[in-house]
Amino acid sequence: MQVFCSVQQLIATFAKDTNDMKHITIKDIAKELGISKSTVSRALSSDSQNVSQETTRKVMEAAERMGYRKNEMAVNLRHRSTKTIGIVLPEAETSFYMKFTSIVQHLLQLKGYRLLLAISDEDFLNERSNVELFDKYRVDGLLISTCHKMANYDFYSSFLKRGIPIVFFDRIIPGLECSCVKSDEYKSAFFLMEHLIYDGRKRILYMSGPDHISTTADRMRAYHDTLNKHHIAYDPSLVVVTGTNEEDGAAAMKEFLENHKEEEMCDALFCFSDLQAVGAKKVLEKRGIAIPQTVSIACMSGTRMAALVSPAITTVERPMHPMAEEAVRLLLDKIEDNSSKPEKIVLPAEMFIRASTK
Repeated sequence: MQVFCSVQQLIATFAKDTNDMKHITIKDIAKELGISKSTVSRALSSDSQNVSQETTRKVMEAAERMGYRKNEMAVNLRHRSTKTIGIVLPEAETSFYMKFTSIVQHLLQLKGYRLLLAISDEDFLNERSNVELFDKYRVDGLLISTCHKMANYDFYSSFLKRGIPIVFFDRIIPGLECSCVKSDEYKSAFFLMEHLIYDGRKRILYMSGPDHISTTADRMRAYHDTLNKHHIAYDPSLVVVTGTNEEDGAAAMKEFLENHKEEEMCDALFCFSDLQAVGAKKVLEKRGIAIPQTVSIACMSGTRMAALVSPAITTVERPMHPMAEEAVRLLLDKIEDNSSKPEKIVLPAEMFIRASTK
């Protein structure tokens, strides 16, 4: 079963050669029956006051026989609504965003909306193009997890000035006067770091994400603050800024091992994402470094993948269902009342302690 309609599918639908598929219209039915278009329209709308039962019956039979389908988009546009929502994801490599989208779609369907999907592939220019395309097709509102915390600030500001309903989720744009919902990145990272420290770890290598991702700053601040609280000296050589996928984690771990002597080795690994952690874990295991006996591993942005590897990885997981519910609520509230004030929702995340930490 198809979970959502993508922007690419939408384009293909609109670009389809009309010679390949003739759409039956009210005009075609009227011509077939020798009656006016207005009479056909009233009959299809079950206007019993102005159209006889016999004429309505003939129109309905002709519509069924000829394969007539109501143009819902045209009807919605006349009511200044398309009953569609656009969702823009930064990436689709991790399962979080696709599962989040599935939940959102279900919630929107209950309210009579369809969901269109676009993926930015961690490129803010792609993200901008996706939003422009959604705007062109007049979606009623936008749900966005942005791939860059500042690059499209002015772009989104112009949309908000036009009154386009927008809600950011997970990855947001700080300072933008717009509703958003995200998990408490600072507290989550702080408690995950404390878990490693209480396990006796002192040399904790932090694989940070790129600076342009909105969640990076809170996690880095938590890393510093946890070390300070427990009187552990900050060592800049134990912070590596890298990408978020498995290859990035593997490359960063390999480089760290090559550039550090045995006595400079880390005793724990605190990763930005579970994909990153999986990549680093593979490198450690290939070098014969025992997990968690020699190096513990924990990560933020956990998904089901972290529980499937061996040893399973300790993670903090974002509150997917509550985040989806809040995002949909905020957006539908804004669509219903465009003058409503922006809301900033911060949700608690959940830690899952697994075998990768003692």
